[in-house]
Amino acid sequence: MGEAQVVVVGSYVQDHAWLTDRFPQTGETRRALGFNSGPGGKGFNQAVVCARQGVATLFIGAIGDDHLGAIAQQFANKEKLPCRWQVRSDVPTAASSIVVDRTGSNLIVVNLGANEHLDPAFVSAQADAFAGARVLLLQLENNLDAVSAALDLGARHKLLRVLNPAPVHPDLDAALLARCDLITPNETEFALLLEHVTGERIAAATLAERGNAELHRLVRQLGVATVVITLGAQGCFVSHASGERRGDADAFYRLAPERVKAVDSTGAGDAFSGTLVAALVRLADRPFRDAVVHANRAAAMSTEIVGTAPAMPRFGDVIARFQTTSPAR
Repeated sequence: MGEAQVVVVGSYVQDHAWLTDRFPQTGETRRALGFNSGPGGKGFNQAVVCARQGVATLFIGAIGDDHLGAIAQQFANKEKLPCRWQVRSDVPTAASSIVVDRTGSNLIVVNLGANEHLDPAFVSAQADAFAGARVLLLQLENNLDAVSAALDLGARHKLLRVLNPAPVHPDLDAALLARCDLITPNETEFALLLEHVTGERIAAATLAERGNAELHRLVRQLGVATVVITLGAQGCFVSHASGERRGDADAFYRLAPERVKAVDSTGAGDAFSGTLVAALVRLADRPFRDAVVHANRAAAMSTEIVGTAPAMPRFGDVIARFQTTSPAR
């Protein structure tokens, strides 16, 4: 694909997923209906889907010097996804346990392993990759000093700095958020961010029920130019700061979800964030709303396949599925 247009600094996690009719109660053992193991991690998923959208992408992350780390490298090579791995001998490659019920909902626990030991100096040493890029995409499955080092490079090279604040780090503060141009929390993450920054507590479960003007008021307290809240089955909400509409006619609006037959919602947020930054590159001359529409569709499609990185859709498949007006470029 040539020089990377998007740099993703993030996490790799080897996912282990069990399918069940319903979640077990405490102390209960249930038979699984199926099992799947494959590559994942928020950063890696987002890099994979970004590349599958036809945008030159580079992934930077940490893995252990172990079998799971070898799987990560093999999958990236198969995807033809350029990666710069920090291979560590002192900590293992991250791994997760995911239980998915018949509605597609999930419960997840993860050992972040090497992701929490990504050396900021290693990130800083990748400055050449940032020099020709347009967008930096980050998440919070890494240590915050590595995230901060990436933000420094992004600012130095004038990249659009995008943060998927997941999972919300206990030490995340308003100062780090202010260094981002765009963030993509889900409703739970948004509620946590709002409490972190303002002290105001809101119920994440009822967030989608609030009116658009009220949501916009809450979002503007975070101090980030553009915020997109992913609301799962309720679609997504977009809020721009005054003078930062990115080609949109409206300062805030909501988009409905796409209708799909969801079997596994794991990784849908990653599909959204990775596709959004890719669409911002591919559709650079279009309103921000068009990129969000495309990302919304890709995220919906990702729920129809079990797994995370392997379930990420390709640009042409999204276009064909929804017969969208977003042009291939």
